Amino acid sequence: MANKKEAYLCISAMLRAREPKLLSREKAERMLDAATFEDAAKLLTDCGYEDLSQMDAAQIEESLEKHRAQIFDELGRFCPERRLVDLFKLRYDYHNAKVILKAEAMGQDPKRLLSDSGRIPGAKLLEIYNEDKRAQLPETLAAAMAEAKSVLARTSNPQLSDFVLDKAYFAELETLAEQLDSRFLKGYVALLIDSSNLRSVVRTLRMGKNQDFLSEVLVPGGNVGVERLAAAGDKDSLAALYAHTVLEKAGVLGAECLSGGSMTAFELACDNAVNAYLKGAKLVSYGCEPVIAYMAAVEGEITAIRMILTGRLAGIAPQVIRERLRDMYA
Repeated sequence: MANKKEAYLCISAMLRAREPKLLSREKAERMLDAATFEDAAKLLTDCGYEDLSQMDAAQIEESLEKHRAQIFDELGRFCPERRLVDLFKLRYDYHNAKVILKAEAMGQDPKRLLSDSGRIPGAKLLEIYNEDKRAQLPETLAAAMAEAKSVLARTSNPQLSDFVLDKAYFAELETLAEQLDSRFLKGYVALLIDSSNLRSVVRTLRMGKNQDFLSEVLVPGGNVGVERLAAAGDKDSLAALYAHTVLEKAGVLGAECLSGGSMTAFELACDNAVNAYLKGAKLVSYGCEPVIAYMAAVEGEITAIRMILTGRLAGIAPQVIRERLRDMYA
């Protein structure tokens, strides 16, 4: 990808022009301080969203899903490497896979929970699965769904089934990053894996699970090796693994969670570390970096909007919502 840097001139300029419309912390604070839910929702029209002020929680989710899918589709048309956009679509393929397998096991209809933000629209993935047309799916996804289905049938444990799909998801992320050959992208994917593994270690140790369980959860490929993580059995050893890295604060807070520390603060620190890494793209005039950062920023924006609006609909105090908001890219 380094040799194709100039091919990103146009799309980089386009996204730089759009960045000021992204949800900033200041805009989010205005939404939290607005007198009513309706007033808060109307502020989003400045960010390019449709008027959400008369919608309920389900309608808001549907609108946000549509907004994301439209952005992904548009960037897929303009991006010199469509696989760069596919890298962000991957998570929704695997989300849909989890929904389909669990719904099948429980005898339920998965349609309302499916996303169209993946490489394969949710309804199409369901159709392919139901008609057993595995050859039409990406190879890694098809194999992971088959294995996850087998695990779920054998154990009746959806968590173990999810582990199979999670590992396949991160494996595909790594493969795409290698194919696209961007150091920034490889660093981003490695950080996502590190963040996921740190969360898994903290949750596993808090639940009192054994090392065998932890080994099932951890994903290879990050900056901190799986073997070192599996051996981290106490606060000090866990925090030490992330010292002098972008996840240093998260490592310290995660270690504190093992003796009653705040999981909310820890989760925020993990997200904020990834966001801090992405802000490095602001120093790059053009290339794949602005595209990666913009797509990640849109994901973060949608998460924040969902949290604020559904929280306000539910009558949650603005301060409680504020404490759970991650840093913004804008």
